[in-house]
Amino acid sequence: MSNTLGINSSSSNFLLTGFPGLEWAHHWISIPVFSVYLAAILGNAIILHIVRTDPSLHQPMYYFLAMLASTDLGLCVSTMPTVLGVLWLDFRGIHLYACVLQLYVVHSFSFMESAMLFAMAYDRFVAITNPLRYPTILTSSRVVKITVVLGFRSTLLIIPPVLRLLGFSYCHHNLLSHSYCLHQDMIRLSCSNTRFNSFYALTVILLSMGSDFLFILLSYAMIFHSVLAIASRREQLKALNTCVSHILAVLCFYIPVLGLSIVHRFARHSSPIIPIVMGNVYVLFPPLMNPVIYSIKTQQIRKAIVRVISLGRAR
Repeated sequence: MSNTLGINSSSSNFLLTGFPGLEWAHHWISIPVFSVYLAAILGNAIILHIVRTDPSLHQPMYYFLAMLASTDLGLCVSTMPTVLGVLWLDFRGIHLYACVLQLYVVHSFSFMESAMLFAMAYDRFVAITNPLRYPTILTSSRVVKITVVLGFRSTLLIIPPVLRLLGFSYCHHNLLSHSYCLHQDMIRLSCSNTRFNSFYALTVILLSMGSDFLFILLSYAMIFHSVLAIASRREQLKALNTCVSHILAVLCFYIPVLGLSIVHRFARHSSPIIPIVMGNVYVLFPPLMNPVIYSIKTQQIRKAIVRVISLGRAR
């Protein structure tokens, strides 16, 4: 029966979803969506530029920030063509191979963002609990090694379930829940046995994002313990102030991730607008907010941005 109803994977086409019931307003909705994409891309590109060109920012903390900005750029670039294609051109069709490639890239960058937030938490832990040994513990070579290891973890672990999607039969309706492809959305449409994908995906999430978040909490527990041991109230606040940007970035990432997971698992029969909005928040909110947070809360970044803007005006 599944062979009769199944869609052959080599010719499968799926339909992306815009804003159901608001198709007449897609062009108007595209204005704020495009503005957010543009702001996120420009903000993260500026962060990358100033970290690369300003010698005073050639430190582990800013290297990790540059990797976070690269990850945010990747999330924007990988989803923007289909999101704006739906809103501008009503171009909703996407082939299976293109869909699988997109979801692989999106999930890889999501895992990488979680990994970078964990690395930045470790950076703050070392800087506050071992300030004298900080330059010797987090050397440039170790930062590169940490980034490479986390990058491989983010990209290699998700290959098995992604490849299996190419061999599945899709016998249900071919309408996806978002304007881009996600793994949990694809397996929902499959009539093949998806137990491996569901179990493997959950395991990978727990071992990557779950462990990242756990280690972030553990790092801050030890950071707060060390800060409370400082006698001076002023020094305590100074130490904690260096963590504010990172804490806000963690919240901006994990809250939308948790919200989207809850919507997919427990709100399937609610208004279709809810998963659409949560999906857009998931890919746009962290890339938009991270440059804003770090430009406001980090003095060195703020000064560097002011210098870049001043030079631009002078020209």
